Amino acid sequence: MSRQLREVWYAGHVQGVGFRYTVANLARRWEVTGYVRNLPDGRVHVVVEGEVRELDELLEAVAQRMQGYIRDVRQDRRPATRQFVGFEVRA
Repeated sequence: MSRQLREVWYAGHVQGVGFRYTVANLARRWEVTGYVRNLPDGRVHVVVEGEVRELDELLEAVAQRMQGYIRDVRQDRRPATRQFVGFEVRA
């Protein structure tokens, strides 16, 4: 299977609602690596790497779980870099 890196920006009411910790908890269900962090402009930034199917499933789970908080999602896809070990919440 092919590995990919996804960079995702979530906008809406996504800070102060447990968004980062929800993403991190969901990420444990799949074999993915990367991080989630809050941005100063109020968005949440996710960088996640793994098999395409795993990424699709994780991001769909985030969309379903946090649907009431997300107003907009932007996503970039790139080849995997294998630069991450595990998945973490960053400040």
